[in-house]
Amino acid sequence: MKRIKSYTIIAILLSSGFLVAWINDYSQVSNKWKLGVEIYTFHRFTLAEGISKSDSAGVHYIEAASFQKIGDEIEKGYISQISEQGLVKLNKYLDKHHIKIRSVYVFGGSSLDSWKNGFLQAKKLKCEFITAEPPRNLWDSIDSLAGVFHIKVAIHNHWKGKSAFWSPDSVLAAIKNHPNFGACPDLGHWPKSGVDAVSGLQKLQGHILAIHLKDASQMNDPNARDVDLGTGVVNFKAVLEELKRQNYKGFIYIERDADVRPSNLPSVIKEISYYNDLLRNL
Repeated sequence: MKRIKSYTIIAILLSSGFLVAWINDYSQVSNKWKLGVEIYTFHRFTLAEGISKSDSAGVHYIEAASFQKIGDEIEKGYISQISEQGLVKLNKYLDKHHIKIRSVYVFGGSSLDSWKNGFLQAKKLKCEFITAEPPRNLWDSIDSLAGVFHIKVAIHNHWKGKSAFWSPDSVLAAIKNHPNFGACPDLGHWPKSGVDAVSGLQKLQGHILAIHLKDASQMNDPNARDVDLGTGVVNFKAVLEELKRQNYKGFIYIERDADVRPSNLPSVIKEISYYNDLLRNL
């Protein structure tokens, strides 16, 4: 009897067009937003191990990091130093695990050559953008490099006292007159500086290339802990509603700063489930 009632409700929803509209809406949003993992989540492991764990979590995109070791099964050394042979092996390894690298976090440095090397590596990896916190005195030069390499710069934020980009306003200041700059808001770092995630996203509308999906234990505390999505101070329902309102099209990377032993993988899987539940209820 309960099953018959359920079928009847579904039939009514279908006939009204409500369910069809809901399915189409969910499909459109989920296709626009490319869910992945920021590889720092697995910072105790090599890139190869991080790729394998990301595959186990069911995502198809990762953001690599220039400072991470590649893994001996591919090549010794760091991603920033990968050889042409290593690149061939890495691409095969990525294909095996159905993973794509579309961006890389680049530390860069104080010299323009260090940033040029970052763009060269990103080009080899076929990245659409690098995520970085470029020094002010190099903004013009880095923007020019980004234009030459056809690779955007997504400006990332740490918290006040650690990063010049802790405020969305400082990110906007860097983007101004730099057409190849965009933003990569870290939603778990904003609360540490007292920045509300939704307000921050509203300020950066039209400039967001990617998002680091992360939660924090409390506001206005640089020592706030990285916690599971939905257990801290960030209102993720409101965050996703705001992104939908903006018609956002880009990457959403789950990231964990916490070092949960033996691995952050169970937490990532849990957070993906939480994200999908929110998405279905938008």
